[in-house]
Amino acid sequence: MKEIVSVGLIQTKVSTDIESNLKKAISMIKQAAKKGAKIVCLQELFGTRYFPQKNKADAKKFAEPIPGKTTNLLSKLAKELKIVIIAPLFEKTSGNKYYNSAAVIDANGKLLGTYRKIHIPHDHLFYEKSYFKEGNSVYNVYKTKYARIGVLICYDQWYPEAARILALKGADIIFYPTAIGWIRNEKAFEGDWHDAWETIQRSHAIANGVAIAAANRVGEENKLKFWGASFVCDGFGNVIKRASKTKEEVVVASIDLGRNKRIQDEWGFLRNRRPDTYKRITKK
Repeated sequence: MKEIVSVGLIQTKVSTDIESNLKKAISMIKQAAKKGAKIVCLQELFGTRYFPQKNKADAKKFAEPIPGKTTNLLSKLAKELKIVIIAPLFEKTSGNKYYNSAAVIDANGKLLGTYRKIHIPHDHLFYEKSYFKEGNSVYNVYKTKYARIGVLICYDQWYPEAARILALKGADIIFYPTAIGWIRNEKAFEGDWHDAWETIQRSHAIANGVAIAAANRVGEENKLKFWGASFVCDGFGNVIKRASKTKEEVVVASIDLGRNKRIQDEWGFLRNRRPDTYKRITKK
């Protein structure tokens, strides 16, 4: 049986004006809802420019609590539009700890939980360990009004273990809010970074029979040129919709969740696992 849900991905350029970024995001969320989206995901750190490309800059002024001003505003919007909103923020806790987080708000405006990015990169122009603690949460599946969803953030998307755990916990869709792109005037020796980025996420879809939705930003910020190309694929990695590499867009795509179960049953990747042989994975 078909079980259709429409999802929306918000792909934007980000300015230094945080209020302007928030207003733009709200406007585009409304556009997504008008187009029929029931679950809308913003890009990683949607309200600010990607400050981690500088090592140890003063960025604490961008952090905010969850719940807080932004999530309260988006909770009202979610309730008004009757949609689920995934809002990635730079979170400051009451204990003065800082995380790269995503708040999950249900269609009634309730904050279902906050995912804190678990895998933190620390590479040239991606100096995230200078700003964010590693997430201490488990890989949660959030039972929203429209679907059971998992949320992972950017660098998490390279780790098959995270996607597999969410699939085993019953996720219908895994959302990956992201901020990734090319380094201007540098050629990657490995090959096409964008192709690898999309391929690894589509492989998670295939291996787990779970739909994937990845929201990325566009535009140039200092030395990074974000490649956009936000996309949605089904549980066998077939791309349903893909955004431009350069333009701001509202991407809305319909996913047949019933197809997930059929793929999982027919291919048996979850059913035929051998966890007794995987012990090496948990060793450092």
